[in-house]
Amino acid sequence: MLRNRIEVVQARLTKMRSYTTGLTLSLFLLFLCFQFPATLGDVGTAKSYDPPYLPTKCNGYDQDQFPEGGYFAAASDGLWDNGAACGRKYRMRCISGPRRACNGGSIVVQVVDFCRDSPCSATLMLSNKAFDAVSRIPTAKINVEYIQ
Repeated sequence: MLRNRIEVVQARLTKMRSYTTGLTLSLFLLFLCFQFPATLGDVGTAKSYDPPYLPTKCNGYDQDQFPEGGYFAAASDGLWDNGAACGRKYRMRCISGPRRACNGGSIVVQVVDFCRDSPCSATLMLSNKAFDAVSRIPTAKINVEYIQ
């Protein structure tokens, strides 16, 4: 009788250990998912560019081309696509930069121009207002993740 009780208790303890181990493993995997989020976009670089912002390659001198809020960009060759980039919106965030340049968070920028430098010094040249929203250092070249 006592022997049967001991066997029952041991069986229950074994079940509890396997349940606890499975739960611990599941929680650990869930923790890892939040520590290393999946990268869904492309990775490139960004810098700020100064006014005058007009004329642009997209809509010339039209002031209405600029999005409300002032978050806009000039695209490099890789994104320009013979002008098809005009009006495209990209959600972007800073992922690294010199001296901890990133502010955190993300912004949406609209392409209104083609990069004026040849070759372009970054994937996206951001308006000063857009760049200030993602970087603490106005003159930095930062690494960004972006998605259309």
